[in-house]
Amino acid sequence: MADAKVIPFDDDRSRGGAGGVGGAAQRPSRRRGAGSRRQGAGAAAMGDVQPLPGRASVGDDAPVSRESRAERDGGAAASGTAPGAESGSGDEADGLEQRVASGLAFLRRRLTGDYAVDDFGYDEELTDQVLMSLLRPVYEKYFRVEVKGIENIPSEGGALIVANHSGTLPLDGLMMQVAVHDHHPADRHLRLLAADLVFMLPVVNELARKLGHTLACAEDAARLLEQGELVGVMPEGFKGLGKPFADRYKLQRFGRGGFVSTALRTRTPIIPCSIVGAEEIYPMIGNGRTIARLLGFPYFPLTPTFPWLGPLGAIPLPTKWTIQFGEPIHTESYPPEAAEDPMLMFNLTDQVREQIQHTLYKLLVQRRSVFF
Repeated sequence: MADAKVIPFDDDRSRGGAGGVGGAAQRPSRRRGAGSRRQGAGAAAMGDVQPLPGRASVGDDAPVSRESRAERDGGAAASGTAPGAESGSGDEADGLEQRVASGLAFLRRRLTGDYAVDDFGYDEELTDQVLMSLLRPVYEKYFRVEVKGIENIPSEGGALIVANHSGTLPLDGLMMQVAVHDHHPADRHLRLLAADLVFMLPVVNELARKLGHTLACAEDAARLLEQGELVGVMPEGFKGLGKPFADRYKLQRFGRGGFVSTALRTRTPIIPCSIVGAEEIYPMIGNGRTIARLLGFPYFPLTPTFPWLGPLGAIPLPTKWTIQFGEPIHTESYPPEAAEDPMLMFNLTDQVREQIQHTLYKLLVQRRSVFF
């Protein structure tokens, strides 16, 4: 069946047989010989042969010899790839080599101390390549954070982002930092102002410095804003972070308005930020004040799972988060002495607080579920 030939009716058998033998002797491979035989038949005026109905042409239906198939498959097997996959595998190999080389170079710089930190201890390389990579799965997969209004953050220059604070543990600040880092088109970094307690805890102190956090004081905030940095502050402090679950999404007092005074002095815009989803990760149903005083903490949370389940109770609930950055409140039009006007500071503080509270209520109405 592999050597079958089509014999035209208008020629004798001897000519067809001779032509067939000659074609078989000169044919180096089955597929190429079929095309040569078709051209030779036309040149010898042997007549046009019509294919049978329902059959493909001779070139399309010509069988491939076992030797040819073995050579083709053997070459692909020798290269370690499937036929047609050489280019894709090559790209993957190149990408893997680049990642390995980049990782080794990063490790060498860390071991030799060949990396830079600023005056506040911020390590941009470590933050981008390690710390953000550790926070990103929690941000994307666990809390599934949705970001809105990222375009309200300027692409350059200083700006003060003011957000609500909640969740028993300050995970909301970290998630806001990832949101700005991953979603802003200018790849900006958010420098958070943290409480004194953060810099008193071992390990946490070093990590906070590496992430770009600094002490929540007017001097440090003003210095960062004058350098054109994005600065994040949560004026509720521990009052918002450790409030009972019954008071969720009810903003506490915003201190004495020190953040407004700093923004007025540096003439930087204030960007309100509303975070929904953090209140439910650790529903605080009680406060162990005696234990808190012994440990030197502002509160000791009692939740439905902590401390009753031990370390498992410290795992936050997988709530669905939304972070919305509001329209900026500009301060450039105010004179320099406006920072000393207590009434103006009170009005601007109340304006920022009301805008955040209104946005929280709006997001809560739009939310389908705590977890979805």
